[in-house]
Amino acid sequence: MGRGAGFGIAPGGLKRPGVLVAMPFDRNLIARFRETFPTARFRRTSRRWFVPGTTAERRVDAWIGREMSLRDAYADDKGRDAYAFEPLESRYLAPAPEGLIVRTPYSRTVVETLRGIAPAHWDPALRAWRVPWRAYEDLKAVWPTIEEAAARNEPHAKRARRAARDPEAESERRRHRFPVPADDPPPLGVPVETAAYGVVTFEALDAEPVEAGALPASYAPLPASGRYVWGWWRMPTPAELAGIVPAARPDDLRRGWWPATRDGLDTRRRHLREAERARATRARATEEATEEIAVDASEEA
Repeated sequence: MGRGAGFGIAPGGLKRPGVLVAMPFDRNLIARFRETFPTARFRRTSRRWFVPGTTAERRVDAWIGREMSLRDAYADDKGRDAYAFEPLESRYLAPAPEGLIVRTPYSRTVVETLRGIAPAHWDPALRAWRVPWRAYEDLKAVWPTIEEAAARNEPHAKRARRAARDPEAESERRRHRFPVPADDPPPLGVPVETAAYGVVTFEALDAEPVEAGALPASYAPLPASGRYVWGWWRMPTPAELAGIVPAARPDDLRRGWWPATRDGLDTRRRHLREAERARATRARATEEATEEIAVDASEEA
């Protein structure tokens, strides 16, 4: 039972009275729907909302009528015309019949900015964001932020930033060691925050102190007069981070390490998620390449 403009109502099934409701993706619209129908539940298999009750169809139909009367019937046409008159030209943007497709390297800034545009949504099949024509002006207003963040996260830009880093500091990072005060070392097995590497977990401490003057220049902010030992660290696990109560602020910056703060924990969690997504992407690419090779081999046979 279609209603138009992206809205639709269908029977909910035989087991329980109710209807399945389809609607355009719009966070504000969905919020109003859930406020009006608090017992509605989203069914992932059909990608529809189920509204229970013998009067559900009548109530939903009345709600859709009110929503459609409030919508600008020409909003998409206006957005399409605005794009034709003054188009955004970018390698990250492509027009489609229903709107614009935004495809960029992963960037937290891009994701948060697009989430601020109510009708915009992620399309997992395309692995890109869809922005309806009616949101074109909203997209245009924030596009400089999106394009700048996307360019900053291009592989070649990341490689350039890595090349510009201090070679000595990069060598130290790869060794996974950090000088800690011999008389005030960090706890082992507990995520703590460091000045150089963010939140890490120390696994071991050397028994012998670091020789005077042997600290690399990359650790220059540490007081030269102190006695230090090498602490050996690794990245914390998500489970370890989940068990940490964040500190309000660093208790002693001069020491080089301190109990993890909320900002430090959030940054480490984000980096772990990004690393996991990168691993999943590489694994998926390897799997797809293997399948293609197998198909080619079978065709040749």
